[in-house]
Amino acid sequence: MLSNLNHVSTQQRRLAELAKRSPELAFTSLAHLIDIEWLREAYRRTRKDGAAGIDGQTAQAYAVQLETNLQSLLARFRFGTYRAPPVRRVWIPKGSGNETRPIGIPTFEDKVLQRAVFMLLEPIFETDFDDGSYGFRPGRSTHQAIAAMWKHTMDVRGGWVLEVDLRKFFDTLDHGHLRAFLQRRVRDGVLTRLIGKWLQAGVLEAGQVSHPDAGSPQGGVISPLLANIYLHYVLDEWFQQVVQPRLRGRAYLVRYADDAALVFAVESDARRVLAVLGQRCAKYGLTIHPEKTRLIDFRRPDARRAHPQSEKPQSKPETFDLLGFTHYWSRSRNGHWIVKRQTMSKRLTRAVQAIDQWCRAHRHDRLGEQHAVLCQKVRGHDAYYGITGNGESLKTFRYLVQRAWRRWLSRRHRKRTLDWTKFNRLLANFPLPPVRVVQSIFSRVAKA
Repeated sequence: MLSNLNHVSTQQRRLAELAKRSPELAFTSLAHLIDIEWLREAYRRTRKDGAAGIDGQTAQAYAVQLETNLQSLLARFRFGTYRAPPVRRVWIPKGSGNETRPIGIPTFEDKVLQRAVFMLLEPIFETDFDDGSYGFRPGRSTHQAIAAMWKHTMDVRGGWVLEVDLRKFFDTLDHGHLRAFLQRRVRDGVLTRLIGKWLQAGVLEAGQVSHPDAGSPQGGVISPLLANIYLHYVLDEWFQQVVQPRLRGRAYLVRYADDAALVFAVESDARRVLAVLGQRCAKYGLTIHPEKTRLIDFRRPDARRAHPQSEKPQSKPETFDLLGFTHYWSRSRNGHWIVKRQTMSKRLTRAVQAIDQWCRAHRHDRLGEQHAVLCQKVRGHDAYYGITGNGESLKTFRYLVQRAWRRWLSRRHRKRTLDWTKFNRLLANFPLPPVRVVQSIFSRVAKA
């Protein structure tokens, strides 16, 4: 395993160095780098606990004859006879309402090959991607994107924030434009034809296979990279090379996959970009949501009072949402204005609903077992939402978890109820984890 890792890492470093030295270079010979050692490493990096695709084959079943399967996969890849199977479509909840979104589940073997191609393309395009892009990139995270947004809004004293919502991005991604973007860097026919097979493989749902003309199913290993490539050229590069040189003041773009927000120091700059953004997206087959895409006056409250001409009388400071957090102005302990973040109300509601459903289903389990799982869920919530300044939302979450737990423990028996006095005594023996900051926004800003 170590030799496979060293082999792949060495090749990836060479590709990255060559791509960085020659920004205009298009690689014409890459497929030969995928050998049996490369596939073994791709298999090692592929998740083994994911759902099975249309063939029903699990990772455990594939591993029974692993070497034979990998050799067969390599031969079909090299000779161009690999046939990309359709993905199995399932629908998962979206937000806290009744909305759902589709997820495509490839077969396990397809995941391995997608991982192998991902490992080949990632070091090439990573050298081109902008600093404002954070989604599904090595060494980058949502918390870094949140820290960057905090820094940008503080630098311009809030400014004007443009929330960008791309309507059904993964469903409308244009295959022709994507191929053109890929060929700016990769012109290896074996790889481009294989990616074309994945795009045209189709979707299996309710026993019927459909072949959409556009889109890349969410859930595939290669899809996040293809999405980043697409939006790099449509948004990031356009903003950096075309938009910023024409602006009067400072402006920043923070993007995590298809979630994006732009910060402007000057209002006229923000309105000019908003006016042309729809045309830019439409040129590449994308549509911005007319209601969810909005321009927000996020100036610091004292700055709004000093320049009230563009705001409504007695209007409250506006807020905006990004990556599960609501961003707003508030006073620090020292009395200074500072941008703070709290858990979005929809995300908090969704998390509490999930806890409530779990407590209902497991109310007859032993108390110790329930407590262990609830502690794990609370720690998992904190791992993402436990950032600087979000303590009140974390306390609210714990209270709502306790309330749901008490509610369903009271329903274990028809005649006996568990009032808060008894429940508090229970909490003394089975306490939930204390509130703690897991992600310090200031340390991430310092690293940036």
